Amino acid sequence: MNCRQFNSISLEEVLLSLGHLPTKQNEKEAWYLNPFASESQASFKINKNLNYWYLHSEGIGGNNTNFMKKYLNASVNEVLVWAENQNFSSFQNQNISNHKLESLTKPYEIFDVKDIQHPALFEYLKERKVENQIQFLHEIHYRMNDKNYFGIGFKNDSSGYEIRNKYSKICLGKKDTSTIKNGSESIRVFEGFFDFLSFKNVENFLEKRPSDYIILNSVSMISNVKNTLENYNNIEMYFDNDEAGNRAIEIIKNENKNAEDCRMIYSDFKDLNEWLIHKSSSNERQIKYRRR
Repeated sequence: MNCRQFNSISLEEVLLSLGHLPTKQNEKEAWYLNPFASESQASFKINKNLNYWYLHSEGIGGNNTNFMKKYLNASVNEVLVWAENQNFSSFQNQNISNHKLESLTKPYEIFDVKDIQHPALFEYLKERKVENQIQFLHEIHYRMNDKNYFGIGFKNDSSGYEIRNKYSKICLGKKDTSTIKNGSESIRVFEGFFDFLSFKNVENFLEKRPSDYIILNSVSMISNVKNTLENYNNIEMYFDNDEAGNRAIEIIKNENKNAEDCRMIYSDFKDLNEWLIHKSSSNERQIKYRRR
């Protein structure tokens, strides 16, 4: 990776990998607490269109390379070595054969939305152990770069779709959270929709009653749900076991005393879906052993 490639990566994703989340944002900019020092008022701003940052408290700014040089107190070469090892999803988009962008800005056309039917999508859901939760999903066929694609679609609150298949992780339309309401006074918050589908698989096993649910579809969307969460008496959080997940839980708990970190059940795994896959595989092996 060179500087030009690293600077083309979304700075929001770079900050997310370091555990920093915006305190507020809109389509043009995002504000963060100073990543270099402690502060109570956000003074670090990202211009999303330019992918540049500016720290008002110090009067400095720049691109991704400038940021990481200061953050790591490192040389340019050391920054590029660090970046090479991060597997940034937006860098993968530079290879057209491997679409792994969190949000899609290229022209596209959705030409078919239907129930899940394609065998390849059923097989992918089976691999993720959520094939019995298709009532929340759609099969989306779309056209991009003069080629036709299809994938599993999970609709968000702005009528966009999170698209997933074995090779693709993109968003068609505006990036937003997904809310599922059941008239409950409790709400469960998930980082991604596969974690939500995984939870629905074990909801009865965990002796949990149905509640309202909100799926962020990206932990960077956490600032969008602050007002929503204030309306609930009980908040359960099911985030990833990483720095970004830790920071998201800290943000919610600081503003909602009735929020509960529920990651203990999958504390040895990256996320709830990974735990479910391991749990299901173990049960399958036990059943096969008993049949011998």
